[in-house]
Amino acid sequence: MIECEDLTKHFDTFKAVEGVTLKVHPGQVLALLGQNGAGKTTTVRMLTSVLTPTRGWARVAGFDVARHPSEVRASVGVLTEMHGLYGRMTAHEYLDFFGQVYDLDPARRKQRADQLLDYFGLTYAAHRRSGEYSKGMRQKLALARALIHEPPVLLLDEPTSAMDPESAQLVRHEIARLRSSQRSIIICTHNLAEAEMLADQIAIIYQGRILIQGTLDELRRRLLGPAEYQVKFSGGWRPDEFRWPDGVRLLHAREGEIRFQVESPEVSNPLILRQLIERNLQVVSMQETPRTLEMLYLKAMAQVTEGAQ
Repeated sequence: MIECEDLTKHFDTFKAVEGVTLKVHPGQVLALLGQNGAGKTTTVRMLTSVLTPTRGWARVAGFDVARHPSEVRASVGVLTEMHGLYGRMTAHEYLDFFGQVYDLDPARRKQRADQLLDYFGLTYAAHRRSGEYSKGMRQKLALARALIHEPPVLLLDEPTSAMDPESAQLVRHEIARLRSSQRSIIICTHNLAEAEMLADQIAIIYQGRILIQGTLDELRRRLLGPAEYQVKFSGGWRPDEFRWPDGVRLLHAREGEIRFQVESPEVSNPLILRQLIERNLQVVSMQETPRTLEMLYLKAMAQVTEGAQ
């Protein structure tokens, strides 16, 4: 649904994006992460045919971004950091206007506007000018605009920015629902917990280049090594009598607690648990040590900055 190879954009001598290659299948969410100025917005602008690539190519919903810009724009819903709301329009007028832009008939425009305003809790303010809206309300209206024509591709820049927790949860649920309906979605965000919750794939961009990409599990193994587990138990502990399965490395052991790294948890963990029980140790808990997306991101950025020194 979204595919690009060697996607590059230069502004004179400035290399904003250099050699980006991505692929997002129907039903997938890709989180594009990076510092301010890393090239996220420029990449999105090329994928929406707003900017023409200097080199490389991209296809969105089957259309080439350089050769079929109108078809690309009709297939994409975009939420930008700057919403571009028309402050003198009411919410109903605003959504109706964009429904006309996307060639929806009058009945369908009204139906979609009513549905979206109700879903995002804006019906009570539908006849107020959007210039009177709070920042969170404007964010919801901009997201409703991106969805008005039910596009197969969504490109969302900070989709829950400035929202209260309840509204942010609603938007996250909507993104998850849209993914399940076979849409492809790219999210640019600084909210790493949100990206971890929603994304099937992660791509980290740094100075215009993709630094690393893959699923969360793939990135965990590449950056942090095999999974780590912690077991807490009660009873006497004799580590010299313990037989560690192949692919397991003990990291920490003390009375009532062990922590280990394991290549194949599905094979080794049952064997470890069985030995603990056979030694009459009362297992209180056995859980994987959390390795968050924030940890992965900071590790990746530390590696690239250390390599640049």
